[in-house]
Amino acid sequence: MSMTSNAVENTSPMNDGESTNLSANTHIDDIIAVRMSRRGVLKGGIAVTATTLLGGSLSACGGSSSSKDSALALNFDAVAKNKNDIVTVPAGYEVSILHALGDPLTSTDAAWADNGSETAASYTNRIGDGHDGMHYFGLSDAGAFQANRSDRGLICVNHEYVVGPFALHPAGRTVVNNVRTVAAEVDKEINAHGVSVTEIRRGASGTAMSMVKGSTYNRRITSATPMAFSGPARGNALVQTKYSADGTATRGTNNNCGNGYTPWGTYLTCEENFTNVIARAAGDNALRSAKEVTGLNRYGMTQGRRSPYLWDTAGSDDLYVRWSASVTGASAAADYRNIFNTFGWIVEIDPFDPTSTPVKHSALGRFAHEGCWPCKAVAGKPVVFYMGDDSRNEYIYKFVSKALWDAADVGRGHAAGQKYMSEGTLYVAKFNTDGSGTWVELTHGKNGLDAGNATYAFADQADVVVHARLAGDAVGATKMDRPEWGAVNPINGEVYMTLTNNSNRVAPSATPTGSQLKPDTANPRYYEDTKDGTTVQKGNPNGHIIRWRETGNDPAATTFAWDIYLFAAEAGAAADVNLSGLTDVNDFSSPDGLWFDQNGMLWIQTDDGAYTDVTNCMMLAAIPGKVGDGSAAVAAGGTPTIKGANATESTVRRFLVGPKDCEITGVAMTPDRKTMFINVQHPGEDGNLTTMTSHWPASQTDAASTKRPRSATVVITRTNGGEIAV
Repeated sequence: MSMTSNAVENTSPMNDGESTNLSANTHIDDIIAVRMSRRGVLKGGIAVTATTLLGGSLSACGGSSSSKDSALALNFDAVAKNKNDIVTVPAGYEVSILHALGDPLTSTDAAWADNGSETAASYTNRIGDGHDGMHYFGLSDAGAFQANRSDRGLICVNHEYVVGPFALHPAGRTVVNNVRTVAAEVDKEINAHGVSVTEIRRGASGTAMSMVKGSTYNRRITSATPMAFSGPARGNALVQTKYSADGTATRGTNNNCGNGYTPWGTYLTCEENFTNVIARAAGDNALRSAKEVTGLNRYGMTQGRRSPYLWDTAGSDDLYVRWSASVTGASAAADYRNIFNTFGWIVEIDPFDPTSTPVKHSALGRFAHEGCWPCKAVAGKPVVFYMGDDSRNEYIYKFVSKALWDAADVGRGHAAGQKYMSEGTLYVAKFNTDGSGTWVELTHGKNGLDAGNATYAFADQADVVVHARLAGDAVGATKMDRPEWGAVNPINGEVYMTLTNNSNRVAPSATPTGSQLKPDTANPRYYEDTKDGTTVQKGNPNGHIIRWRETGNDPAATTFAWDIYLFAAEAGAAADVNLSGLTDVNDFSSPDGLWFDQNGMLWIQTDDGAYTDVTNCMMLAAIPGKVGDGSAAVAAGGTPTIKGANATESTVRRFLVGPKDCEITGVAMTPDRKTMFINVQHPGEDGNLTTMTSHWPASQTDAASTKRPRSATVVITRTNGGEIAV
């Protein structure tokens, strides 16, 4: 997920969306172009159906074919596009704030003061910054996971990063000549990252929920919290540091964007733009092996790289030195040369045990994790998770556990996590020219992943998972355009993933340079759009959503079929740009967050800059259909594509619009569907502390407020106490 929404594609120094994939692997666009250009595909026009192109009636992943969609209905009036400084919801719905940056978890700490005066230490008991992915867990009276409980629960929220206009500090960051001169500010930022766990309850009447201050479950996990490793990398030399000479532990979780959860009742937080917190000295290559340099460069940690956070410049204390991945000592046990390898993982947190140590599960691979989404757990079958690597030209992954699911493991916390997430098979997606797809195994000794590999000599499975991107390169995985959030349809098991946008698309007649790409079937639109009457946006400013269906009704299958669910676009765009037929009630741009509720309703959230001259970011509700329900189409310039059924006002509708300069992200719901939670990240990010462009969340109830903007979690309920959206 990008950290700056108001650009077609984030070019902020706090974004690692730029491609570091210089492999010669075929891009998905090229693969589909070959497939779609074959004689006969479009013979006689565009009458060939998506079902034919996708190989017929392959069974769904983790579910069965169902008419459940037909029972869903969007029972609300679409919210109009707007640029108001509030969260706008449909008539009959209401909004409250669960918690925002700086709110205390205890009943003894002072309330947020709106002046940045809170101490760094207090942020171990305060809500962090940059609210992002989250999940709700029902809490029983006995203090255990109760999946069907709606009036009492624990909510886990990611705090991705310290956002502008840096309301965390009295006057923003203090930086002199690229040095952080106030160490206490750095301490506060370190504590404001990570995850919050809070107990929430409903009142005596109504469906809104509030935080229980002082609950024994309330907890902050930060960039300084001790963590353990599991899986192949645990104890390996690649993760040895001065802090953990045996490579079994590390400190902190950072840049936590998307999320996931487990069938046994634990929370998964995902480390995405972790490169942002690490620096590396100029000249460090000379102190490394050629193999080490290859690995560092592939992940964007080139020598001389300065961290945008500059945490490593705050002093000589170990708490700051550890943010530099430079060789300074005689061995890995004497410095932090390997600190970079300790980030980029899926981190499991047991919200029901406040004393537990979070675990980084290395078996699921290391990359810019946008999230980790499970298929439905089935007794006697493996547990399966899907993951995206949020950077241009990166890959889509799947993890299949070795252990088979046993419902008796519900509530067993990290013991179950060790069972299902420390050992299994990691796969990467490869899209074939005939419309099928293949999951390629990333196991040492298979598919060329061994010491004889000419580009990178993989020593063992730890080397494979630490350098999962290089493993994907080696097996010829298919390059994708910034895979962001994914979601698994609980009704038919199909998997969806957002591809947010790409300003590096060039005209079909152009010669691409660097990371530029020509349009083709999976990313077929090259067009120009003028924003604010002056700014010309080129490429694919609006993005799209891809989906796939596993073969044989089996999430662990090694083949699948796919199509493109929706093309985001402005309602008034030309038909060959607005390929999904969006109208004013459902047009959107830059899809990012994605989530299915338990009834099979799909919720789509945006992190946009291309359409923000017209509207703030938003969330839509959708009745999704299924792979193969659309047809072939031709985009601007004659590029063929394959798409799902067109959207209608009955199947896709705008549910809310956020405040100014924000991103709408993270979504969860109570099991009874009567309370929804969404996050508003970085409202007012286009302003500064002198000239603020937003005053949300205070502006939600006070239009005259002059308070600082803060990221926050929003509670949405119906005024009649009914279910959300349906």
